[in-house]
Amino acid sequence: MGALADSSFDIVSKIDRQEVDNALNQTVKELGHRFDFKGTGASIAWSGQNNIELKANSEERVNAAYDVFKEKVIKRGLSLKILDAGEPKLSGKEYRLLVSLKEGIDQEHAKKISKMIRDEGPKGVKAQIQGDELRVSSKKKDDLQQVIAMLKSKDLDIALQFVNYR
Repeated sequence: MGALADSSFDIVSKIDRQEVDNALNQTVKELGHRFDFKGTGASIAWSGQNNIELKANSEERVNAAYDVFKEKVIKRGLSLKILDAGEPKLSGKEYRLLVSLKEGIDQEHAKKISKMIRDEGPKGVKAQIQGDELRVSSKKKDDLQQVIAMLKSKDLDIALQFVNYR
């Protein structure tokens, strides 16, 4: 059996932008309809490719608008770990809150995850860092299932998906 007989999967951290956009649009609707947002200037919009900006006339309302958005993100089946929110900042007469989307596995997380696999995973499972993702391989498919279960049980602060299982 050569190396080609190994089974493998990739660990990625990708964001379904269409679903984020759906959550954003649902938030726009809700902010427009809800009585507690009337006259608060509450809004949410994309700000460039990877940021979302919320605005309102008070810190409390901008945080409330962000809570509405988080609720919609969860309803769309996305992880809140993709969101990286700053602190609300006063700009002129309104409060602004910038939320960045976290995508890809940075080097620090990649090293942490491959160390977990080495230390706690079944013997003979290899993890290779490839750019902003990891390739996990083993001769035994069952071992790969164990690695996935182990990583799902960990409280990592990034959203992981397991893809290209073969």
